[in-house]
Amino acid sequence: MNKLTITGFSDEISPAFDQQLAALGEFQVTHLELRGADSVNVSDLTPAQLQEIKAKLAAAGIQVSSIGSPIGKIGIEEPFAPHLEKLKRTLEIQKELSAPYLRMFSFYLPQNARPEDYRSQVLERLGAMVEEAARWDAVLLHENEKGIFGDAAPRCLELMEALSGPHFGAVFDFANFVEVGQPT
Repeated sequence: MNKLTITGFSDEISPAFDQQLAALGEFQVTHLELRGADSVNVSDLTPAQLQEIKAKLAAAGIQVSSIGSPIGKIGIEEPFAPHLEKLKRTLEIQKELSAPYLRMFSFYLPQNARPEDYRSQVLERLGAMVEEAARWDAVLLHENEKGIFGDAAPRCLELMEALSGPHFGAVFDFANFVEVGQPT
């Protein structure tokens, strides 16, 4: 029989990392999706903060199943180079925490924009991100979200058809599909 791993965003328990770990321990949950600790997003952890998080995780016997990053949560018209640098730092954090996955997004579109007008730009940026993930032997997981290119199932499928491979997959937030009126 296969073992099922229960995991989730523990920062929804509390912004305080010690409280997150205590609650996970109380419910015997052995994995978390690290998005925030002590009100700091995982992508913004300093090296010292990261080492403190690692020590607390080890002491609690909890592993990181995925990084809940803000990567791809910028406007498609914003400069990409600084965001790619943030991805590199987040990939470094992912490896340091031995997390197998990094959740990310496909860029906010201008209000009332036609998504198809931005398809090539989105794919170009995501392609660069997948190339960077390959350098780290990492797996990016695209998450659907209201307002981004990959908000609804058909565009999530477009992304998967264009980029799916050993360094790019998908994770679905079905509540976000409801938000955009996606039939269930």
